Amino acid sequence: MSSPSDDAGSMKGPLEGLLVLDISRVLSGPYAAMLLGDMGARVIKVERPGSGDDTRAWGPPFAGPEDARESAYFLSANRNKESIVLDFTDSGDMALLEALIKRADVLIENFRLGVLDRLGLGHEEMLKINPGLVILSITGFGHIGAEKDRPGYDQIVQGESGLMSFTGPDKDTPTKVGVPIADILTGIFGALGVVSALFEREKTGKGQVVATSLLASAIAVHTYQGTRWLVANEVPVTEGNLHPTVSPYGSFRCQDGFIQIAVGNNSLWRKFAQLVGLDPDDDRFATNSDRVVNRRLLADMIEELFSKASVKEWIEKISSIGVPVGEVRSLDKVYQDPQVIAEKMIIETVHSTLGKIMLPGNPLQFDRGREDHSAPPTLGEHSESIRKWLQDTAE
Repeated sequence: MSSPSDDAGSMKGPLEGLLVLDISRVLSGPYAAMLLGDMGARVIKVERPGSGDDTRAWGPPFAGPEDARESAYFLSANRNKESIVLDFTDSGDMALLEALIKRADVLIENFRLGVLDRLGLGHEEMLKINPGLVILSITGFGHIGAEKDRPGYDQIVQGESGLMSFTGPDKDTPTKVGVPIADILTGIFGALGVVSALFEREKTGKGQVVATSLLASAIAVHTYQGTRWLVANEVPVTEGNLHPTVSPYGSFRCQDGFIQIAVGNNSLWRKFAQLVGLDPDDDRFATNSDRVVNRRLLADMIEELFSKASVKEWIEKISSIGVPVGEVRSLDKVYQDPQVIAEKMIIETVHSTLGKIMLPGNPLQFDRGREDHSAPPTLGEHSESIRKWLQDTAE
């Protein structure tokens, strides 16, 4: 249905040739759209006049001169997109939006339920305009149920989904994850739903609505913590950086920082215990179950030993016996790491006002994927070119 915006001869990824219309804002929807853009789709971001996406004002930090500053938050979730400004209260702009919907393969929205219907562009109306359209609809607490109209914000959902109840230093200090994980997970699950619906469309020719929510996405990653309650009737609580079912497994303080070890079986335990001078056959620690029951005691003993040497020394010693180990690093160290660079987790691109910038990368690599990425757009940067493209393809 769509036409690539430029570089038609280059392979940008498995979704090249698809047109994604991103009318969402903040993070969950824009993150899903960005992932699709990373995989080659053409993504047009629709923003409101004057202010654009809410995150354009979120900061500090900001980059660039005072009269053309860009939010670091916005930059994190909007690469590989074009930006057009449309006023949803203007009939002419709404006609342009309908023209875009007619040409799109995917539309992503995270409006509160009923808003699009009041604008005359609910899901049913969109599918009448374009029967092949795949619509990703994101809400905070779901599309059905008594709380479907609640506004969804990441930290509120982290609490209500239970994530905070087993995250933090102790049972009295439930703690949020250091990134808006509910938003990000929803974006990832949403992108997966979109590509699944596109695959199904190849067989049926029909689009459909893919619905997800921050609440559902946060609960979906409970994994073994969820089954601790659902299967074993045990309510998980915060346990700091120690693993609730494997020991010793977690972070431990050294002379000059923290390291993490993962002693995942008894063979590794025997190697590790002998290295640090513990008796592997001590009745308190002989099996993993014993070590889990006594994990606090064991952790204290390990930290006392680790306090006598540096992070570097302990990593070298523990690595030499084949026990998994790593440093707890700050982000300045992470982005200087040769392995992170080798994994292409830093994208370098040129922004229209900021010049050369670096952004966190995409973890998926394809044999025939894109090597170049476009920078997040300034507000309305592509309004003129998109309008011209619509006029040129009107027939």
